[in-house]
Amino acid sequence: MGNMNMRKAYGEALLELGRENGKIVALEADLGKSTMSNMFGAEFPERYFQMGIAEANMISAAAGLALTGHVAYASTFAVFASGRPYDQIRSSVAIPRLNVKICGSSAGLSDFGDGKTHQSVDDIALMRVLPNMKVFSPADYYETKKMVRAMAEIDGPCYIRVNRNDVPVVTDPDAPFEFGRVTTLRDGGDAVIFATGFMVYQSLEAAKLLEAEGISARVVNVGVIKPLDAEGVLAAAKGMKAAVTVEEASVIGGLGSAICETLAAGPAESRIRTLRVGIGDCFGTSAQKYEELLVEYRLTPADIAAKVKEALK
Repeated sequence: MGNMNMRKAYGEALLELGRENGKIVALEADLGKSTMSNMFGAEFPERYFQMGIAEANMISAAAGLALTGHVAYASTFAVFASGRPYDQIRSSVAIPRLNVKICGSSAGLSDFGDGKTHQSVDDIALMRVLPNMKVFSPADYYETKKMVRAMAEIDGPCYIRVNRNDVPVVTDPDAPFEFGRVTTLRDGGDAVIFATGFMVYQSLEAAKLLEAEGISARVVNVGVIKPLDAEGVLAAAKGMKAAVTVEEASVIGGLGSAICETLAAGPAESRIRTLRVGIGDCFGTSAQKYEELLVEYRLTPADIAAKVKEALK
C-alpha cells in the first residue's frame, strides 16, 4: 500500500466523527495545519476553537466543554500536548475523568528538523503515570484512524501520539480495533519483540534480518500502552527465550517499563530476560532527515536485531 500519514488519519477521523456526532468539538494550539485538525475546522468552524499558543488554556477550555456534555479533542505537537499543560491535564481532566481526548502530533523524533525542544521523548511516561488516562500509540495510518474513532466511544481521558512522517502500513485495514489488546503481526519461536508506533515496522524488518541468521522472532504490536494487555503480553512471552521492547521514546517509564513490570509480576515461565530499545536518558537533536535520527538513537532494524541477539546470549 505504500507509505501513509498518521496526521492525515487523525484529521480524517476527526472530520468523520464531527459529521456523525454534533457533540464532537476540536481545539487547537496554533498548529492545525500540521496536526490536520484544520480539516475539522473547515467544515465545522462553530465547533472548532483555535486557542493560539496557549496549551494550558486549551486543556482547561477542553475540560469546560467536556463538562457541558461535549467530547473534546485537543491537539498540538506531542511535546507541547503532554508537557506544557501537565497540571491542567492532571487536575482538570484526569482527576474528574472528563471526556477530553488529547492528540500529541509529531511524536518522538519525527519532527526531525526542529530539535530537542520539539521532540517528545517523555510523553508516554508522563501520560502513562496519570491515573484514569488511557494511552494510545498507533503503528500506522489505519490503526490511527481506528484509535481516534474508538477514543470517542471511550468514557474519560485519552492520549494518542502520532508520527509526523509518512510510514508503511503494517496492520490489516479491515481488522476491527480491539481496545486494550496486543496483536501478533509475525510469529516466531526464539524471542518476542514488543513494539509500538513506527517501531512496529522497524521491528518487522528486524525480524527479517534475524530470520536470515536462523533466529525466529515474534513481533507483537502494543498499540494501547495503558491499560496494557497483561494477559496478552504474558501469553506472547510464554515459551520464548528472551524479549525485547522497542519504542521511539525514553526507555524510562514507557513501553519497556510497562512490559518489564508485567513480566516480572507474571508466572515463572514468562519471566524471561528482557532488554529495551528506545531513546536513552537524553533529549533529541535536530537533523536533515528523520532517518539520520533513527541511526543516531539506534532505532533501526539492525539495532533491534542486534539487541535481540544480545538478549538471547
